[in-house]
Amino acid sequence: MQHLEPKEAYEFLQANPEAVFIDVRSEMEYMFVGHPRGSILIPWVDGPDWEIDPLFVAHVRKAASVNRPIVLICRSGRRSADAGLALENAGLKDIYNVTHGFEGDLDDSHHRNSHNGWRFDGLPWAQT
Repeated sequence: MQHLEPKEAYEFLQANPEAVFIDVRSEMEYMFVGHPRGSILIPWVDGPDWEIDPLFVAHVRKAASVNRPIVLICRSGRRSADAGLALENAGLKDIYNVTHGFEGDLDDSHHRNSHNGWRFDGLPWAQT
């Protein structure tokens, strides 16, 4: 798995329109916090049980079809890294993780969106 800063990931997605951009956060995060434009939602962990979705790899295989790069994003880059490892362990290749994720790392006041991440970098996003 390769790790890309948010701006690098955006540039990669622009240069590789066949890539599938997957947001692995929960449905509530995707809808209410917002999500990168062009991403699709395939939660790694979601309610009501908040356990890893045993069908996650199958859903990604279906979304990515054959030989498409897979770019993963979550809130901070941790869940997407775990999801990427699961995909690699299942034999998928060409996996990219967006470091710092959508909201970025916590600052000294325990707030996000203050010094890194997709939104902080001003990259395109939407809220439903």
